[in-house]
Amino acid sequence: MTDDAAIAARILREFRRVAVVGVSPDPARPSHEVASYLRAVGFDVVPVNPLLTSWEGLPCHPDLLGAPPPIEVVDVFRRSELVAPIVDQAIAIGARAVWMQDGVVDHAAAARARAAGLLVVMDRCMLREHSRMR
Repeated sequence: MTDDAAIAARILREFRRVAVVGVSPDPARPSHEVASYLRAVGFDVVPVNPLLTSWEGLPCHPDLLGAPPPIEVVDVFRRSELVAPIVDQAIAIGARAVWMQDGVVDHAAAARARAAGLLVVMDRCMLREHSRMR
């Protein structure tokens, strides 16, 4: 198992409360599919999207700073160039891990998160990794 795979497995084993940043109301979007899957398999999902007030019956929060604590994992569905402030908020709220979905990579933000003690996964799908573990 690679280091990234081991970190992904650890996050999925140890943490249950996940903020999904960039969650979409459109069932065809990956963020909607992943958030729905996580809820279905027992994760406590906290939707985060400044354009929504609710998602699938849950209150949606404009950013991580407005989400109810504790947030253990921050699952990021935003373009790579938009990740840095999300990671900074994850650090500020005391999150334990940052998970950047497929195609999302920001090495500088990841280094800041690791330096603050957070576990980091980049460019991997949380749904796919969880499905592999089952």
